[in-house]
Amino acid sequence: MHPEYERTQSVEPNKIELLHKINYPADLRRLKVEQLPQVCDELRQTIVQELSVNPGHLASSLGVVELTVALHYVFDTPEDRIVWDVGHQAYGHKILTGRREQFSTNRKLHGLRPFPSPEESEYDTFVCGHASNSISAALGMAIAAMRQNGERKVVAVIGDGAMSGGLAFEGLNNVSSSPNDMLIVLNDNDMSIDRSVGGMKQYLLGLSTNETYNKLRFRGARFLQRHGMLKDDRRKGLIRLGNALKSAISHQQNIFDGMNIRYFGPFDGHDVVELVRILNQLKVMKGPKLLHLHTKKGHGYAPAEHYTPVWHAPGKFDPETGKLLKSESENCLPKYQQVFGETLLELARQNPKIVGVTPAMPTGCSMNIMMEQMPDRTFDVGIAEGHAVTFSAGMAKEGLVPFCNIYSAFAQRAYDNIIHDLAILRLNVIICLDRAGLVGPDGPTHHGAFDLAYLRPIPHLTICSPMDLDELRRLMFTAQQPDMGPFVIRYPRGRGQNEYRHSPLEAVPVGKGRKLRDGSDLAVLTIGPIGNDVEEAISSVAADAPCSIAHYDMRFLKPLDEDILHEVAQKFHRIVTVEDGVRQGGLGSAVLEWMSDHGYSPSITRLGLPDKFIEHGEVSELRKIVGLDVASIKAVLTAQLQTPNSR
Repeated sequence: MHPEYERTQSVEPNKIELLHKINYPADLRRLKVEQLPQVCDELRQTIVQELSVNPGHLASSLGVVELTVALHYVFDTPEDRIVWDVGHQAYGHKILTGRREQFSTNRKLHGLRPFPSPEESEYDTFVCGHASNSISAALGMAIAAMRQNGERKVVAVIGDGAMSGGLAFEGLNNVSSSPNDMLIVLNDNDMSIDRSVGGMKQYLLGLSTNETYNKLRFRGARFLQRHGMLKDDRRKGLIRLGNALKSAISHQQNIFDGMNIRYFGPFDGHDVVELVRILNQLKVMKGPKLLHLHTKKGHGYAPAEHYTPVWHAPGKFDPETGKLLKSESENCLPKYQQVFGETLLELARQNPKIVGVTPAMPTGCSMNIMMEQMPDRTFDVGIAEGHAVTFSAGMAKEGLVPFCNIYSAFAQRAYDNIIHDLAILRLNVIICLDRAGLVGPDGPTHHGAFDLAYLRPIPHLTICSPMDLDELRRLMFTAQQPDMGPFVIRYPRGRGQNEYRHSPLEAVPVGKGRKLRDGSDLAVLTIGPIGNDVEEAISSVAADAPCSIAHYDMRFLKPLDEDILHEVAQKFHRIVTVEDGVRQGGLGSAVLEWMSDHGYSPSITRLGLPDKFIEHGEVSELRKIVGLDVASIKAVLTAQLQTPNSR
């Protein structure tokens, strides 16, 4: 445990009888199966108590407590591999795998990572900060196990809406055609962060298997296994025969059986004793298998069961009453997400062509505001970022104006769609990149670090970032004007930093920045809300010693404001660029390239995120580490002012 943390005593010792004896899954496996329900109760209580004081992802982990216990009880982890999908399900897994005493440091700087990572524990088999990659990764491990002549078992746990992702279907397709013995556990809780949507959700709701058939199948599978008949071509023939019998008995054939992946379920995912029995039977079966479980997100804690979107990551709360506790540090300004949602509805009322699209994040990005008022003009497409972009492009091709809101880190999954289906045809889709820049405790899989750099090379894109909440409104209004083409607006998670006036909707000249303060000694160019921190740093420098620092809010990364750049290049010997994104390829790189192309050679210092993945922690802590807090920016400006001109 990192020395700066003390153990949070949030669970009464007399209520914990078994869990404190379990340091690793080997300890769990020494218990009698009849003791497992008590382990589940204690594990669930521990998660609730810990997260009430150290916020994190609550409801998802509560929903898989029984599954987590059963998996580690039946399988010989870490030798056997459990590949988690959507890592916010894995808190119980962390507690059972050597990290119980450190769990109070979860998501804190230098503490436990927010999601499973092989760099943290040998029990964490793969990185899983996003969604839908478990089947593909697990199949790779299963193939490797077979080639190495080992007896290793591999389990993929997919759920929380991840089955709607395209990569999951690509993995299923390969599972059905490659020899393997992997087990896929489908945790069907009818949810991602918000309620799941789409055809797969409806399909799973209606999918059921005859109980008599299930019993016969289990008995038959054990008989055939004992007599060596579940091998090679015999197994494939028996699977096809079983599928035919199943169709006759249940009057249906499901998609998994149709792909020669043996389907079992659905079963109650909260009956740990039954889960152990089922997993023990499936463990010895050859060939690919899928176990379908029905679970309830937030199970066992009434407030989380009642309204799961809020309890996905509720912040601090009173575990006894379920009352959410507001942070004392929160200011009264609205969040960027709230201003986006309210402005989108306002624009949609004015422009009947506007529609909203989001991949499973209507509440998180506040598109639910428009969804409640105009359900026929808003579309939650599930965890499918690439589809969200191409779907939006299709609507734009026919004259609609989609606002497609995707978290910055998740938009990386739609890169080809942005190029191939959007930019080439110059379609007027407004991509709103929420959670841009450093996002805090969710760590490297969720930081919106790369968007400016990876989008800048794409032709036909307009790329901008508002410095404040009112600028966000103006840029959204600008983006939906006729003939704008693909338009990208990036903004951070959380609240604004300065006064919000709810400004009138008015257009901003595309490719034009603004001079916030004039100066003669040094020029600072910024993009986005980091400009507010730069303003504070400049004021602090000026308070210490007489100086004259100019500050330009570039507003647009593409196209760049060339008038500002010519002015700056002709007037200043020293330039500092500041951005809340990777230093390589972003605003600073763009300014360097432009200066070189136009024959200017000022001294340019670029501030941004370094060439490495940034760990998890509070945004203020991380900015200090990477040199983007006010004090660090002030130090750079002071040093630049003290450097003699060398031009």
